[in-house]
Amino acid sequence: MNVAANGLSTTSPKGKSFIVKSKNGIVTAVLAVYAVVTLYPLIWLMLSAFKTNADFAHPFAIPKVWHWENLQKAWTVSHMGTAMVNSIIVTTVALALTLVLGALAAYVLSRFQFKFKVLIMGFFLLGMLIPIHSTLVPLFILMNKIHMLNTYPALILPYVAFQLPIAIFIATAYMSTFPKDIEEAAFVDGMGYWGIFWKIILPLASPALATVAILSVLRFWNEFSFALVFISKASLKTVPLSLSVFANGYGTDYKLTMAAMAISVIPTIAVYLLFSEKIMKGMTAGAVKG
Repeated sequence: MNVAANGLSTTSPKGKSFIVKSKNGIVTAVLAVYAVVTLYPLIWLMLSAFKTNADFAHPFAIPKVWHWENLQKAWTVSHMGTAMVNSIIVTTVALALTLVLGALAAYVLSRFQFKFKVLIMGFFLLGMLIPIHSTLVPLFILMNKIHMLNTYPALILPYVAFQLPIAIFIATAYMSTFPKDIEEAAFVDGMGYWGIFWKIILPLASPALATVAILSVLRFWNEFSFALVFISKASLKTVPLSLSVFANGYGTDYKLTMAAMAISVIPTIAVYLLFSEKIMKGMTAGAVKG
């Protein structure tokens, strides 16, 4: 530490460099611990997929013998192939509807001024406060009357309805940050509202829509309550329902349950890795706008 001419103490360049390195080291250590804590449940799940039921007496131990046949047996017993196809169909259609309808509603709410705009936005956001389980009985009665039970729309329509408020909230907040000059320049060039939406607004909003997409995929892929109540046909069961075959009132086959769960999380991990860059851009874009 140096003493300046005015009597105040100052820190030498070497001291500042040491402080900066120390802070970076602490931050790195904290992030490393956080990464391990976050990833360990997934690692534990993957390791457990190769154990026997007896191995779960020591749940945190690495399997002594790796039972690869657990994956094949879990796939066969739970009819995972059929469940995967059903989940892919439901998730893909529900995701497409959520993104298209959410982006259109967000475009109108963020770029236009009209009466009752705040009221309509509040109506959409009100949907985020409704517990899903409170709608199970009325939705079951409604779908039973219109003969929609045991169909793909029985899952797709409620999924879209409950995900739209989140999609509209995220997309509207992001689209509101776009400068008006972009649309004015497009109007001068002769472009209409639809052209502006598809060719300008939609590409610019891709980070926000990617965030909506990953949140939606996680929700649609893992949803259990609606699938349990609205689907009883074996040929239409989704992945969460297929996992339930390993548990009954008398016990649970842990090794096959873990193997089936390890298989079922692979598509969601792939989707997350595919959209991870867009998600980071969407989460940080608002922070760097000045």
